[in-house]
Amino acid sequence: MTYTRDTHEGPVALRRDGLPGWLEPVARAAETVQPLQLSRFLPPENGSGRQSAVLILFGEGERGPELLLMERAGSLRSHAGQPSFPGGALDPVDGDPKTDGPLRAALREAEEETGLDPAGVQLFGVLPALYIPVSEFVVTPVLGWWREPSPVGVVDPNETARVFTVPVADLTDPANRATATHPSGHRGPAFLVESALVWGFTAGVIDRLLHYAGWELPWDRSRQVPLDRRS
Repeated sequence: MTYTRDTHEGPVALRRDGLPGWLEPVARAAETVQPLQLSRFLPPENGSGRQSAVLILFGEGERGPELLLMERAGSLRSHAGQPSFPGGALDPVDGDPKTDGPLRAALREAEEETGLDPAGVQLFGVLPALYIPVSEFVVTPVLGWWREPSPVGVVDPNETARVFTVPVADLTDPANRATATHPSGHRGPAFLVESALVWGFTAGVIDRLLHYAGWELPWDRSRQVPLDRRS
């Protein structure tokens, strides 16, 4: 799968060349994984839902491979205080949501939310679009390699509480894994990392990426973390 489009802003394309060896399992998984292997919530067949994209950005820090995450501001009406990938809705200028639109949206939103320089990001994969019923968003996860890291941080405190990276080693550590239980009855994977509880859509995608990349370690799924009704 390759998306390329040249505009006055330059080309936006998927590239596999030059990736570090440790990222190859993720790139291979992106090429073969099926939608239902990621989530039981798939986009409506009638095409409804608001198109959006998130950037799953892998970098390499002092402790090895890491992921970029952000924590949404506690004052937001939706998903307040919840860790997530940078991302947001597609704009008409992003182009076709089935081709390069998600690539452009993921980079644009990540720049707006974290201040990262998109020029240092190499996009190398796209996961199948998934659906978030509570918000009616159709989300395309875009995979990136932080080839040339740039400073990141909170751009708008009204939207974002903090921006942080999480070592993959912490995400795979069984001591940091649990099952989040919502008062509605929904259960899903969770990660307790960097003084944050990562759950919901973000945790579900991370969980499946670790599994299909072959990085997952056995963990205690009976360990439960309750969520309150505001979550």
